[in-house]
Amino acid sequence: MKADLYEVWGDTVNSRHLIYAIAIGAAVSLSAFFLAQYILLAVVESAQMARAYAMLVGILGCLGGGAISAMLFKPKRLVVEHQADPAWRAEVLLELQKEFGDLGKLEDLPPAVLAELREMDLLELFAEHEKAQASASATVDQDLRVLHKGAVQ
Repeated sequence: MKADLYEVWGDTVNSRHLIYAIAIGAAVSLSAFFLAQYILLAVVESAQMARAYAMLVGILGCLGGGAISAMLFKPKRLVVEHQADPAWRAEVLLELQKEFGDLGKLEDLPPAVLAELREMDLLELFAEHEKAQASASATVDQDLRVLHKGAVQ
C-alpha cells in the first residue's frame, strides 16, 4: 500500500510523518519554553524579561524539533537522472536551427557560458553540431561548384 504523499513547501512528505514532525516540534519547543521560563523566573529579576528570553529558548526548541524530525523522517522524493538520447539531442539542435537560424560558433561564447555547457555535458554536443554544419556547408559548396562547372562547359 502506497503512503499518502503531499507536497509541502516544494517537498514531498508522508502525511503520517508530517503529523509526527508537527507533534515533535510542538513538544520540544513548548517544553523548552516552559522549562526556560521556570528557570529564568527564578534567576532574572524582571518577569517580563524572563518570558522574553524563554520565548527565544522556545524558538531554539523549534529548530531542535526540526532537526530531530529531519533525522527521524528521511525525504520521500525520488531523483531520477537519465542521459537523453544523443540522436534526440541532435534533432532538437536542428529544430532550434530551423526555428531561430544559425546557432553561432562556440569560439564566440564567453568562458562562463562554455564552462556551463561543459558542466551540463552539452559542450561536446554543440561542438559536434557545429562540425556537422561546417561539413554540410562544405559539401553544399562543393556540389555547387560541380554544378557550376558542368553548366559552364
